[in-house]
Amino acid sequence: MKRYYKIQAFLVYVLLFTTSGLAQDNKKLTLEAVIKDQVFAPKTVQGINWMKDGKYYSSLKTVAGFPQVVRINVATGEESEVLIDGREMGLNFSNYTFNPDESMALLTSEVEPIYRRSTKATYHLLDLKTGTLKKLENGDKISYATLSPDNQKVAYVKENNLYYLDLKTNNKVQVTRDGAKNAIINGAADWVYEEEFSMSKAFFWSNDGNKLAYIRFDEREVPVFNMQKWGALYPEDEHFKYPKAGEKNAIVSIQIYNLEKGQTQSVDTGSDTDIYLPRMYWAADNNTLAVIRLNRLQNQMDILFADSQTGETKNILSETSDTYVDMDYNDNFLFLPDGEGFIGTSEKDGFKHVYQYDLEGKLIRQITKGEWEVTELVAVDSKAGKVYYVSTEQSPLERHFYSINLNGKKKKLLTPQEGTHAINMSPDQQYYIDAYSTVSLPLQTVLYDKNGKEIKVLENNQALQEKMQEYAFLPKEFFDFQTLDGTSLNGYMIKPAAFDPSKTYPVLMYVYGGPGSQNVMNNWGSTRDWWHQHLATEGYIVVGIDNRGTGGRGRDFKHSTYNQLGKLETEDQIAGAKYLAELPYVDASRIGIWGWSYGGYMSSLALMIGNETFKTAMAVAPVTTWRYYDTIYTERFLQTPQLNPAGYDDFSPINHVNKLYGNFLLVHGTGDDNVHFQNSVALVDALIAADKQFDSFYYPNRNHGIHGGNTTWHLYKMLTNYVKEKL
Repeated sequence: MKRYYKIQAFLVYVLLFTTSGLAQDNKKLTLEAVIKDQVFAPKTVQGINWMKDGKYYSSLKTVAGFPQVVRINVATGEESEVLIDGREMGLNFSNYTFNPDESMALLTSEVEPIYRRSTKATYHLLDLKTGTLKKLENGDKISYATLSPDNQKVAYVKENNLYYLDLKTNNKVQVTRDGAKNAIINGAADWVYEEEFSMSKAFFWSNDGNKLAYIRFDEREVPVFNMQKWGALYPEDEHFKYPKAGEKNAIVSIQIYNLEKGQTQSVDTGSDTDIYLPRMYWAADNNTLAVIRLNRLQNQMDILFADSQTGETKNILSETSDTYVDMDYNDNFLFLPDGEGFIGTSEKDGFKHVYQYDLEGKLIRQITKGEWEVTELVAVDSKAGKVYYVSTEQSPLERHFYSINLNGKKKKLLTPQEGTHAINMSPDQQYYIDAYSTVSLPLQTVLYDKNGKEIKVLENNQALQEKMQEYAFLPKEFFDFQTLDGTSLNGYMIKPAAFDPSKTYPVLMYVYGGPGSQNVMNNWGSTRDWWHQHLATEGYIVVGIDNRGTGGRGRDFKHSTYNQLGKLETEDQIAGAKYLAELPYVDASRIGIWGWSYGGYMSSLALMIGNETFKTAMAVAPVTTWRYYDTIYTERFLQTPQLNPAGYDDFSPINHVNKLYGNFLLVHGTGDDNVHFQNSVALVDALIAADKQFDSFYYPNRNHGIHGGNTTWHLYKMLTNYVKEKL
């Protein structure tokens, strides 16, 4: 770690609060303030789209309760023109996209979520020259409407079929006809691809707008999962295809529709159909389609180049692993222009780095090197010969933006400010917008030129910074410690207001802990972090520790939990609690732990296996056996249950219920399509059989996020009361 964060956090603490009389003068940080009022929620800059000439970008804002899209001069940062006015049109749209020549805009309204990323919505097409507004599909809700690069068409998915509308002739073409619920999906992802490959739209225009490549999902053999929706006199059943570990996946294929010929060509992805096809990319020649192929166990990744005319493919590059191939290649792939090859990332030297290959898959060079990770390949400026990327080089707790020459020389740090940076770079690589924060500085959104020269601060959240002082905001302090085997782990700590080191305090640990995740980072928090702030004002120390298996520290650290999820992670959380118990200001008899999803799995195991260390645990929407979770995520880390039954069972909380001796709260939503309520039902059944007393609560029809209406407030009030009563 390159920076000593304890000093930084302490200095911020002193600067913000010493002069303000922390214990006496600040407002009490109530639960209502952090949950209902969201006093620490930062302002963001919404709906940024870079414009074609490179001199402007557009942004979405709200004026008099209606959306408005404004054009902003990049050089000055000043608004120059209102491009779209929702009030004038009487349309309350929530998103917009321009076609390539910016003569039309596609406006999204009345968005209806399906699962985590999938939606249906009403789409309007706006002619920016005439002001004419047209509803697509007569206002029927459709998905993923996308304008073509040649400005002449818009494609979309409706009822599992792919369509496009010719804007010149107003002729609608139905590309596929076999789409059917729980059977065939064309151009949209099935449940498991959406969740685990972070995708919902599954079609892409060629660069000339004459072809549509799409994924076809045949999920007829995938087992059906059933959830009940409560509320009516007779509950409704919701059936959807969900492949649990070891079960059948959808058979996926890639199809290319030629608009001029009106014909569809299948792409040859091999004889094995038990595979994944998570990404595809069109090359500049409009004939070559790059396809990413993964085997079922995800320990071999192939890049196929497909001929769109014949469907024939050539395996350009393969990568194998003893564990699993890093998943971020999905969005870290860029074709270089003029046949110069392509850029991708790999963990093959132990840390994820950027590599350049020719069009035959031959390695030209490794562009970045070092004991740190490239977390995002942002852009390549082939004319200037530069690659732009985000990495952990400054610290695994931060993310910073760099440029480097294609030859691997002249690396330049473009974000010297400490913190975690997210980058939105213009397509011509001349400008970028940096949204960054630290544990003590809320989100800053700043416009820069390509050399890192500041042009304008778009949002500095000054009002929030002042509010922090009003409410006695308590910055996280970072620390690290070594486990018995010498592994160094990173953590953060929030101490109570008016902390007195001569006293002892109870500790609540927060954990997620899943593969590649990170909780311990130098960035502004979310609702859970703000709730932790409230607990600190109530006299609790809140701690987070990133166990083995988490991200930002290289392949070996992340892959160490392979084939036995739960073992090392639980050992590390217990070791962390024991380290804290030795601190003079910690009450060793009052250490608790809580988590959500994978974190709920971890908190359950920690209390059961670490029953001598933890007094209390709260598990929200936990996995309780990996046999109930989906194929893509689970098998990536555990293989299938048929190949590795012990990896599924040895560290299932269901099989450790006899070790429960502390206070345990189990919370789940009955409408959780991700980590099914079935997980908690099975754990409750096992706890009853073991004659263990515990507390539980279910939220009717709520999904994995357990939100909607008064739900978030109710949940955090319940969690707060449980902490106060049981810890």
